[in-house]
Order: sequence, then C-alpha cells, then structure tokens
Amino acid sequence: MAALKYSRQRESIKEFLRSRTDHPTADTVYENLRQIYPNISLGTVYRNLSLLSDIGEIRKLTNFGSADRYDGRVAPHSHFMCTKCNRVIDMQSDSLNGILEQVAAEFVHGKVFDVDASFYGICKECLKKEEKQS
Repeated sequence: MAALKYSRQRESIKEFLRSRTDHPTADTVYENLRQIYPNISLGTVYRNLSLLSDIGEIRKLTNFGSADRYDGRVAPHSHFMCTKCNRVIDMQSDSLNGILEQVAAEFVHGKVFDVDASFYGICKECLKKEEKQS
C-alpha cells in the first residue's frame, strides 16, 4: 500500500476522537470540526472516518443503535450501551480481556484478528433517574 498523504483534517478527526470518551457519531464529528474548518464537508468527514477505521487508527462501532459511532481508543476494550439514553461507555476489564483472548486463541476454525464484546443495560445515571421517579 502506498504511503498515506498527510491531511490536517484527517489528523484533526483522529485527535478529536482521541480526546473524547463518548463515542461520537459522524454527525457529531462533523459539527465539531466545522468550528475549526468551516468549509469541511460531511462527505470528507465520512471518507476520513472510513479510512482511519480501515487502517486501524480508530474503531468504528456499528452495533450500538442506528448510527455508527467512533472510538479513538484502539487498545483492546469492550463497550457498554445504555438502552435508555444510548450512551456508549468503555469497559476496561483485564479479566474479561483475558477470557476473550483465550477464547480467540482456542478457536480452531480460523484465525481471530480482533475481539469485540458488547454489553447492554442501564447506566448509573438512568438508574438514578428511575429511582427518583419511583
């Protein structure tokens, strides 16, 4: 593969994602980058998100609601989605990562390159709101 030409906009997208923990959608990335690059197009944001995901610089989360979300943190970790407010939260668990790596290593029908576990439930904030309403 040829070397990737440097792009300020692409680097800004990557840095924006790495500075956040809320796993924004492409629209959120676009709205925030327009403050820096007023002429940036939504298509440019989508193309760069796709490219960064393809080359492993960011992670694309496709199984959390209707819109894809993006994660600037590429180190192995799982995600939790609140089914009430749709927040996506990083889950860091060495024991879980160890279990997933072990299962992947024992897989005999091919070679596993990546493991992604997703958890669904209700976040602390939504649980607190439910308690107050009760």
